[in-house]
Amino acid sequence: MCVVSYSLDGDNEHILPSFRKKNKKLHSSLYCIRIHVGRWRALRADPWRAMTDSEVSVLLHCAAWSGLLESQVQAELSERFNRQTDPSVDHQIEEVWTARVSKEPWLFNGSKFRLHSFRLASSRPASPKQPAGPQRPLPGEGELKHCRNGEEENLCVNDSPRDAIQSGVDERNPPVKSKNWDEREAAPLLTLRLGLTCYKDYLGTNWSRRAAELRQRGEVEFGDPLALLAQPLGVGGVLCTDDGQVVLIRRSQRVAEAGGLLDIPGGHPEPKAVCERLGRRVREEQIGVHMMQRRPVVSELFSSVCGEIRDEVNVPLSSLGAPVLMGVALNHTSAGRPSAEFYVSCSLTSDEVRRLYRKGGAEASESTEIIFLCKTVRRTQE
Repeated sequence: MCVVSYSLDGDNEHILPSFRKKNKKLHSSLYCIRIHVGRWRALRADPWRAMTDSEVSVLLHCAAWSGLLESQVQAELSERFNRQTDPSVDHQIEEVWTARVSKEPWLFNGSKFRLHSFRLASSRPASPKQPAGPQRPLPGEGELKHCRNGEEENLCVNDSPRDAIQSGVDERNPPVKSKNWDEREAAPLLTLRLGLTCYKDYLGTNWSRRAAELRQRGEVEFGDPLALLAQPLGVGGVLCTDDGQVVLIRRSQRVAEAGGLLDIPGGHPEPKAVCERLGRRVREEQIGVHMMQRRPVVSELFSSVCGEIRDEVNVPLSSLGAPVLMGVALNHTSAGRPSAEFYVSCSLTSDEVRRLYRKGGAEASESTEIIFLCKTVRRTQE
């Protein structure tokens, strides 16, 4: 068994207390690292896991497959997966956006993918509890509702029968592996159900002071607490250098979220980029699901995390390995906004990465400092 732990490098040990206290999304991302390189049973005694802020949870982890490659993920696209519209909510969104732009004129709206739900392939059908209501989940389905009290971290199960939906894979029901598991199976193992939303809707719903109220209305009116929320799917890249260090950046005060805090490089996959890849030139507000194709959407999901690393850390794409999807985290500070977390290897050392970062990349204004976590690998007997 391989257990991986992390510590800040010597030059940054003084920030450790605030680092542990404030960086919620980062805790979740590093938790995914442990799942990726170790085994679930070893994590139960992980002290960092015990200190993880309850405002972040892991919706989905891919430990059973040691992470997923691009060929193992597919997308299902439909307007049914968009946010439910409501005149009063739309008015609130406009008010919030106008106020934010007046204070931060550099903000701009853009279309985003909305994660509605997901489905995992499994070796045998999962047995979700019978939900009340007409929308019965399929075996292996998962909604963006996470059980914080359950023992199995990869189950999307709530107390109510309506929300009792398994992610389809756990330790008691592992996928059947082929004899040569190193050659990844061609068949997709994860289906992401995606609609469209935008950054303006995100700030006016997930990030608004009325997010809790919107969740209550969604539950009452649509049977889904997330129905009125934007839920844009973000991406984060756990970048590991050739000398075994994980790259962190301190976010600038000019960014819309988490200014001044440590984070991994990340951003969003862009629907507009998919349209351009398909030869369609459209304005952001004209983009629709009907313009999308499944495979280019998945390609954008995986390539966007490398693009964010390139632009924020200023390392060339040629130095990055293929992204490996470790899981999906939910940030409850922003009403459960989802983020796909990837492991990305880098052929450069931490010193080389530091020098490139100091030269400044395309998005150098979004961060003010680069920090490294030192990785220590410890072998134990199971």
